[in-house]
Amino acid sequence: MKIDVSKTGLLCLLLLFATAQVTAQQGVLPEDYYKTVFVSQTEISPTGDYVAFTKTVIDEENNGRHREVWMVKLRNGQPDGEPFRFTDPTVQSSSPRWSPDGKLLAIQSRRGDDNNSVRFIRVTAPGGEAFTIEGLDRSPVWSPDGSKIAFMREPFTDEERPRRAGWIAPDAITNTLDSTRFDGRVITQMRYLRDGTSNFLPHPSIHEKRQLHIIPASGGEPEKITDLPFHVSQIAWSADGSRIYFSGDPEEDDEYNTDFTRNLYMVDLATGEWKKMLEMDGSQSNPIISPNGRYIAFTHSPERGAQTDVYVATLGRNGEISGTPQNLTADWELQPGGIHWAPNNNQIRWGAQIRGNAHIFETNRTGGGVRQITQGDRRLGSVSETENGRLLAYTSTDAVTPAEVFVSRRDGSREVQLTNFNAEWMAERTINPAVPITWTVADGTEIEGWVIKPVGYEEGQSYPLVMKIHGGPHTAYGNTWFQAFHTLSASGMFVFYPNPRGSSAYGHDFMFATLGQWGKMDEEDFMTGLEAVMERYSGVDPDRIGVSGGSYGGFMTNWLTARFPDSFRAAVTSRSISNWFSWYGSSDAQGLTEFEFGGYPWEQQELYWDLSPMKYVGYVEAPTLIIHSEEDWRTPITDAEQWYMALKKRQVPVEFVRYPRSSHGLSRTGEPWLLVDRLERKRSWFDYWLNED
Repeated sequence: MKIDVSKTGLLCLLLLFATAQVTAQQGVLPEDYYKTVFVSQTEISPTGDYVAFTKTVIDEENNGRHREVWMVKLRNGQPDGEPFRFTDPTVQSSSPRWSPDGKLLAIQSRRGDDNNSVRFIRVTAPGGEAFTIEGLDRSPVWSPDGSKIAFMREPFTDEERPRRAGWIAPDAITNTLDSTRFDGRVITQMRYLRDGTSNFLPHPSIHEKRQLHIIPASGGEPEKITDLPFHVSQIAWSADGSRIYFSGDPEEDDEYNTDFTRNLYMVDLATGEWKKMLEMDGSQSNPIISPNGRYIAFTHSPERGAQTDVYVATLGRNGEISGTPQNLTADWELQPGGIHWAPNNNQIRWGAQIRGNAHIFETNRTGGGVRQITQGDRRLGSVSETENGRLLAYTSTDAVTPAEVFVSRRDGSREVQLTNFNAEWMAERTINPAVPITWTVADGTEIEGWVIKPVGYEEGQSYPLVMKIHGGPHTAYGNTWFQAFHTLSASGMFVFYPNPRGSSAYGHDFMFATLGQWGKMDEEDFMTGLEAVMERYSGVDPDRIGVSGGSYGGFMTNWLTARFPDSFRAAVTSRSISNWFSWYGSSDAQGLTEFEFGGYPWEQQELYWDLSPMKYVGYVEAPTLIIHSEEDWRTPITDAEQWYMALKKRQVPVEFVRYPRSSHGLSRTGEPWLLVDRLERKRSWFDYWLNED
């Protein structure tokens, strides 16, 4: 047979071109999670010579995560070589923390049967053998001169207690005939559940309080400094090392206390005497001492739902507060994160979310307004600073990039990216940007959201859309990496994710606008948002709209499919709430609705039922995938069971996926196999019900 070389060559070229086009249009897949590298816990050395950070990779074969501490060497604020592994790759390591002189790096790394997970590595040369310091088994907080280490610990660890300690409440009235046979629980406290724990909590009587201890930096027998009836938290050394400041809540064991009662305390190391620092209503937290020792800064929250502000006060020679603390953020409406002093003693800095971003802010010690330091459509996190304040290290993520490590000057200039772990696999994927969109609701409030186009989008074609709803409600979407959104985009769908009223990052009034009106107020934000998206993007098919969310987002998914049955073709509801009465009786967070809904269910019966999606379940028509974790104590699975049974009885197409060994945080920190399975089930459900093919 004679072969026409020219035609064969043309055919091969066409096939190669077609293959290249398919490859170029390959979007993000659920299983790409296994390839993703996560960076966190950035710590720049005091002298700015190194940036240490935790690198986490997914161990698909063993269904786990592997953490290591990595480093980047710096020279004049620029990378001097590639990132390198600093810790033993055969063990887990995380949480790097520098000694004041930058010669030691503390890490968390459990080795073998040793219960002490705190280890140290000398940084006089890259690498080295990790060692322990005698007497230290908790995260170290060095004194300013590096001669002492403070830490907090309980008298006993959970491993040291008998397995069934606290299973029977000491104030129980009932008896048992044979305590050796009884392996159940007798509970008398309200706080016997906590999300993220697989078992019920024991009676609090077995837990002795976490106290302050000190040892020489070289090691030795720990000296117990405090013996208080409450946990010691957030410790900070005075500049001269003679005192330690900390926060604590004397009412922490009062299950009926709803007031904010945390305060600041100071202990004199020479005398062992401790004192309460302030007589202020509300809670005071996060004490930090200026480098010259003359000032203390802290955050203050008057009550639940009130604005949190940054305060500063002068310290007298005895270490106590002199005069009236000054509110530095009284005219600033956002929520400050962790605070720290600039080395010049004149500025205080912190991180905060602002609209869809998260950046660094600062203000002068004497007041004068808040300034935003870093910029851009992205979210910064894990910020650390050199001793002289010249350099910052942090992670940064945006809508198309997982977090990587960066370094910059103190004013945010001359920024350099230090890691690029995800570039290789992402180069093989088509990832569409998230385009911001705003619209205005009836009362004049502007709402913000983002839209991602389908991979392979073509003008004139029609595509489905999935609206994603965040949890909280007092959290916010924004310019950060969401793999779940891009997997839907890769399946040929628009993805729309809004920040309705109730979201954080838009000011205090916006954040708490939905008090007592969950669903009834914010439903307008979602439905008008969909209208705004369809008006801008003619390619959205109004007959193929899906909705999905988790936690508060699951509640709103249930709510919207019940209240607007003609608007949604399909739904995926995760860790959702369907009945506020049953949720209240089984959740570990009853205080949420006690505040948000203005009282207990028996005091606000009509409101609790009016805001329950179950009241309107008879209207639901959208085929619904229900996803829930069996060990979720924040939004227990009983609400998913009720929603499933109601839809099943009504013959609405429904599937119920129950994930074992999983808590409320499955989508973020769950077992990798289950997390990826969840991504695929959501994708395939919407693909089945929304894509015409």
